[in-house]
Amino acid sequence: MNERQNWSVQFSFKVTLALTLTFGALLMTALLGRARQQDRQKGSMPGMDMSGMRDMGDVGPSMSSMAGNGHMYMTPLRPKQAGDEEKAKAVVGNVKAGIERYKDYRKALADGYVIANPKVKQPQYHFINGANTREADLHFDPSKPTALLYRRTPMQEYKLEGVMYTTSPDATEDELNERIPLSIARWHRHINVCWAPADRVKDYQAAHPKFGMFGSISTKEACTAERGDFRPYMFTWMIHIFPYEPDFKEVFSMNDDVAHVH
Repeated sequence: MNERQNWSVQFSFKVTLALTLTFGALLMTALLGRARQQDRQKGSMPGMDMSGMRDMGDVGPSMSSMAGNGHMYMTPLRPKQAGDEEKAKAVVGNVKAGIERYKDYRKALADGYVIANPKVKQPQYHFINGANTREADLHFDPSKPTALLYRRTPMQEYKLEGVMYTTSPDATEDELNERIPLSIARWHRHINVCWAPADRVKDYQAAHPKFGMFGSISTKEACTAERGDFRPYMFTWMIHIFPYEPDFKEVFSMNDDVAHVH
């Protein structure tokens, strides 16, 4: 194992813990942000490259808000190369076949997936697999997603919607392109996040928060001045795939505010 792989394995143990323990906080701030964003106009926001979005489906208001506040980086769409679409469709086919058994969420639990914040009612639940998270840093296996995405529906609490893949935080965009062509899909990462000190967590619910994924603070200096905990990035590179979408352009949608099960 080379130095980079050794570092990646050590880091991913920490990431697994962060994904499981901290993702709840991210989800909660995202949920609050979604509620605030429903009445805001969609469209381009500072700090986010919107080129090519016609082919990617709409970016949801939550991601738009995070990007506009400097808390989201999305890989720019590359010019389409020969074979890109076929490669992406092959990945989606493998995803769909690989997760078929997890339509029964109990099988996911039996296979080592853990629900992030199961006691909190969420429109979308992340079932995270620690072993898959660590393995994803080293190579890409569509049959082993970092997380399974389930949607709460009127008839079914855990209805399988899609998957989330991750890779090591130091992966280059060329390496991301090798996994899923960047002419078809965008990877993203959460950046420049300032978590509130314990005595100021109510700020997350403010109309104009300073802290969290939707906060106005996006620099270490400003975060330190407010006694916050600054993270230059949260978790790792990630991408969502919704293989049950009948329209291929929606399979890699960056709008988590709407359901992708029908």
